[in-house]
Amino acid sequence: MSSRLASAILLAVCVAQAIVSATVDPDQADPTHHLSERWYHDENHSVHTLFRRGGNDGIIYSPIGSPDWAQGFPADPALMQNMPQAWLDALHAAIAAGKIPDIPVTTMGGPSPTYPDGYDPMSPNVCSSSYQCRIPGDIWDGPPGTLSLSFDDGPLPPSPTLYRFLKEKQQHATHFFIGSNILQYHDYFQTVWLDNQDDIAVHTWTHPYMTTKTNEEVLAELGWTMQLIHNSTGGRVPKYWRPPYGDSDTRVRAIAQEVFGLTTVVWNQDTNDWSLSDPVPLTSLDQIASQMHTWLTGPKTPGLIILEHELSDQSVQAFMSAWDLMVSNGWKIASVAQMGDVNAYQNAWNATSPVAPARIGEISIHPPPASPTPSLSHDSSSTHVAQSTGKPSPPHTNQKNSATDRSAASTMLTWLAIFVATITVCILS
Repeated sequence: MSSRLASAILLAVCVAQAIVSATVDPDQADPTHHLSERWYHDENHSVHTLFRRGGNDGIIYSPIGSPDWAQGFPADPALMQNMPQAWLDALHAAIAAGKIPDIPVTTMGGPSPTYPDGYDPMSPNVCSSSYQCRIPGDIWDGPPGTLSLSFDDGPLPPSPTLYRFLKEKQQHATHFFIGSNILQYHDYFQTVWLDNQDDIAVHTWTHPYMTTKTNEEVLAELGWTMQLIHNSTGGRVPKYWRPPYGDSDTRVRAIAQEVFGLTTVVWNQDTNDWSLSDPVPLTSLDQIASQMHTWLTGPKTPGLIILEHELSDQSVQAFMSAWDLMVSNGWKIASVAQMGDVNAYQNAWNATSPVAPARIGEISIHPPPASPTPSLSHDSSSTHVAQSTGKPSPPHTNQKNSATDRSAASTMLTWLAIFVATITVCILS
């Protein structure tokens, strides 16, 4: 073989390799590329060690509803028993570091929790959300023009009607679930998780006024619920929690954030739909419809976060009846995470994206948007999170389509390179 022929063959092979390499997704070629360039994570945050079963991230989780899946979770009176030592250690470390304010527990003597003398619920050091005091970083408002769908208290027997409706409308929502309800109504949980692929968030284990609870009781209410969600979603760690009755303060909020990495979500409009099934309801379907009309046809700044429940057939109906009005008035309807174009879990973008092992903290799986977009305002003095310009497609769908396109292009270009190499060899020989 002449040197010219050998050189031509080598050149053709190199061209083919270069073409193939150019069509390979760097995330596929190097799995760590995706993490190193697109993820910000806090390795020092203790939450990444708090919810591993068996001490590693590669465990096969028990099927939802099986005896092994339910084993070890407390009955309500036993909430404090057998609490993992890792949770307690993380709490005590946060207290020792001065990250948990020394605020006394409240008592219930009226419609709102009462603090001891000397503790003003509107003061910066207490800042009770029951008294409408907003802590910077908590989410109360949505971005302008955005309506965030979230539902409390599920899963419950009325929930499947809501889930079917959301799926029919191809709409995702955030479900703030009660831990003990997940345990009891696991079939409904499977529907919203496996079929609807909605976002799952924390609404405590027993639905108490959280400021009436000690530090350890707050820890148990949040921790057990997070553990069950983690075990039921392939290892996802929830990112959001909503305090029952909207009751939180700087102490409770700090435990949620510092120990468990949770962001507190409240609301800026309240339907009172939770009372529809009470013997003496505080509202009616007609009253809720009137409120919805006012909110949905009114100003779009700030965006709406409406308190709604999957608690009763009536509360579900109140939402479904307002749907056409939401759509016709041009609201961008999204889950809590989608309204800010951020991740729904601390270690995964959503229900269908991969789970990042031991990569917990402030995570951004997607690259930043190409152009500036409106911001998700927690409140007037809080930080801001980029808002999506519309309802984002599930990342796994885009990734799958892109991978398919790259594979087809790679195959075509590889054969083209071989053809060029063959012609070159024939000419030179």
